[in-house]
Amino acid sequence: MRRIGIDVGSTHTDAVIMDGKEIIATCKAPTSTDIASGIVSAAKTVLSESRIAGSSIAAVMIGTTQFTNAVVQRRGLTRVAALRVGAQSTSALPPFCDWPPDLEEAVKGNVAMINGGHEFDGRPIAAFDEAAFDGACDEMARAGLNSLSVCSMFSSVNPETELWIRQRVTEQRLAQYTSLSSELGGIGIYQRENATLLNAALMPLAASTIQAFRTAFDELGLSAKLFISQNDGTLMQADFATRYPVLTISSGPTNSMRGAAHLTGLADAMVVDVGGTTSDVGMLMNGFPRRSGIEVEIGGVLTNFRMPDVLAIGLGGGSHVEERGNKLGPLSVGHELTTKARCFAGEVLTATDIACAAGQLHFGRADLVTDIDASVIDTAMATVFDMYSGVIDRMKTGPDPLPLIAVGGGSFLIPDDLPGITEVIRPDYAGVANAVGAAIGKIGAEAELVYSRSGQGRITAHDEIRRQAIERAIAAGADDATIEITEVDEIPISYLEDPIVRLRVKAVGEMKI
Repeated sequence: MRRIGIDVGSTHTDAVIMDGKEIIATCKAPTSTDIASGIVSAAKTVLSESRIAGSSIAAVMIGTTQFTNAVVQRRGLTRVAALRVGAQSTSALPPFCDWPPDLEEAVKGNVAMINGGHEFDGRPIAAFDEAAFDGACDEMARAGLNSLSVCSMFSSVNPETELWIRQRVTEQRLAQYTSLSSELGGIGIYQRENATLLNAALMPLAASTIQAFRTAFDELGLSAKLFISQNDGTLMQADFATRYPVLTISSGPTNSMRGAAHLTGLADAMVVDVGGTTSDVGMLMNGFPRRSGIEVEIGGVLTNFRMPDVLAIGLGGGSHVEERGNKLGPLSVGHELTTKARCFAGEVLTATDIACAAGQLHFGRADLVTDIDASVIDTAMATVFDMYSGVIDRMKTGPDPLPLIAVGGGSFLIPDDLPGITEVIRPDYAGVANAVGAAIGKIGAEAELVYSRSGQGRITAHDEIRRQAIERAIAAGADDATIEITEVDEIPISYLEDPIVRLRVKAVGEMKI
């Protein structure tokens, strides 16, 4: 099956065409201000170089920073009506209560907290206040808001209240976009609500972005199915992504790790992806990125949905070199490397200039960096060694040495000998590993609930949660005949008197074409 994988980074947009496991053509170009046009340009380039007709491409997979940047930069977001069901137990922490002020200003519409919701075992905790709900809808209409976030107590266990609200809102055309917490986050209500609010704020942008991709690809003669990378290393159909854009945040590092696994055949290793501005360090476990065990902040907002365990440091090929080599980054020339770096006749001393002067790469003009003092080169290289040694030590969870896969356009910065590393592997096509990761992605989905260990609770819970995960994977675009359960986590909840367990299941399958 021929497919195009595209990954958009802050510095470069990379693209590959693959036929099965074979890489046919690659492209690396500076990321454009208009992300959609840059993606289309990259696709056009690899099609031209490979001389493959667009009509023969079965699928296009895209990993994009569009939605991450919208949250971080507070741009392109929509104001959201926040509806929480469970006011009788949660009023001490209202929606948006600890958001950064600038992000709150960009997203917060009206807020309504009404009685209702469920217990951890799915039993109603209080009667749903339908009159208060009607009042909240009237307030949303008066405010002119078109995007609604709904979060009900323990809706991940019993979503019936949220589903009823969405049906009511849809039937009465009260809002065009509705984001439900039961479809996004885990058990904790506050962090789950934050993810739902962010998702609601991104949904209009996602709809317009995905439509722009489709329109542009039609002009290229691409009738292929469109998939978007998720932040756990899997894919979802474009229509699914318009409903859950928040699940794409941090998909870039996961694409690089999945690509690294494919290019080397290693399922367990450390991966360092070096771009123009940052180095992202993560761990491969069974071919997928290790999941973060802690709650993750997005744009200063605490969430609890699935995210990869990635640590980023401000060191890349475009990093400024200061203090005679004792400081590299976090400032970077980014995508302007070929105009601002010394080895390209620019005036900024960068990490690439140091590597060029040290003879580590043939990139740019070495004759333009011969005047760099040898002590500055040595100091800068020692600083690079210390930075990578430190981040690798922080990411390792055990004393045993591991292989390290170096990928990304700036991977030449990674030293060959690092403590705790058996060997540094630099595979072919390492510079476009992120696009490879997007192209080889499978379809995945997760489901989560809590259950009582007494009686037949465990058997029933496992059957139900597996069914939910499989149904979500199919909805995301997986072929039901290929779906497998790849992860099952059971964690006792110690602060409850009853023997309660949190259960999470991940289902993964091949894309359905």
